[in-house]
Amino acid sequence: MPTTIDSLLRDLTADDRSVWRAAEDRLVALGIPAVDSLLPYVSEGGPSRLKWGAESVLQRLGDEALPRLREIRRQGPGRLRGNALKVLVNLGGAEYLDERDRSALERLVRIKLMDERPVRVPSEAGRWLAFPADRLDDALAALGLHDLRPATTAMGVAAATKATDSLEFQDSQGKTRTAYRVFITPAFETWLEELPIQNWRLLWGNSFIDQLDGFTLADKLSERCGEAHFYVVDPYNSAENWYVARDGHGVRSFGSYDHPRFQGEPLPFEVEYREDADEDEAEEYAEGVPYARTAADLISVEPGRMPASGTHGHGWLATTHPAVPNSRFKGALPLS
Repeated sequence: MPTTIDSLLRDLTADDRSVWRAAEDRLVALGIPAVDSLLPYVSEGGPSRLKWGAESVLQRLGDEALPRLREIRRQGPGRLRGNALKVLVNLGGAEYLDERDRSALERLVRIKLMDERPVRVPSEAGRWLAFPADRLDDALAALGLHDLRPATTAMGVAAATKATDSLEFQDSQGKTRTAYRVFITPAFETWLEELPIQNWRLLWGNSFIDQLDGFTLADKLSERCGEAHFYVVDPYNSAENWYVARDGHGVRSFGSYDHPRFQGEPLPFEVEYREDADEDEAEEYAEGVPYARTAADLISVEPGRMPASGTHGHGWLATTHPAVPNSRFKGALPLS
């Protein structure tokens, strides 16, 4: 058997698609005896083709592999315990872990949070909401969020932008619905002392924002929190949007492909840009500021590397339905 498995593992690295697909099929057919041999290659260090093949086989084994994975977590061998944990979370989320492992992960998150400075949130691309940091409870109520769990920023950003951030489920009436996972950042200070709101939290959640519409979400947030913003930076389509809502209604917005591109009366910072523009910039700022990051920098906070001195508290993971906790979402998340 070991010789057979070893040869199949070599075949997983083959350039010929038919060879590695056949090797995957045979390893799946072998079932539990293949698990221990596949686990070493789940870590980041192995050859890409072998890593992908091993993960694919374990994913296809699914629930069949659970007893052995849990046995490894409890009894070893020690060199496989870490990868067994990763596979368990990838297969079914934290729900697939036993109570001891869940408690250990929660402790590890708390430890990481004690030394999580400075933090970084994506700045090159993305879409996010911003709301006053001291209105967290109002924001949760406005967006219908549940199951708040402390999370490091690296963990939260991955959960809301890279890992599985939506899943379908059956509600109590048997209707198929979709739940989303979002990340709410620590509180970040603005650098402009004259702004009325000095601390902001950002909310990330690609599927949540895309499906429930970021503009509508900003309106809901502002109705409960007084003010909220929605930002989009989309280099692929050479597009940017920024939107300011107050007391439930939009007051100013810019969209690269909107018609007209600006709506609402210019905000004070835009007036300053227009007044200070030189001859080369006059046309660029004639109607207002057409850059989402610039707007964020001057009316809330611009994403990127956040100074440790201006970061307060920690981030939170949350979901949009009480019947779907964070533990239901699949995928191992980085802690730092």
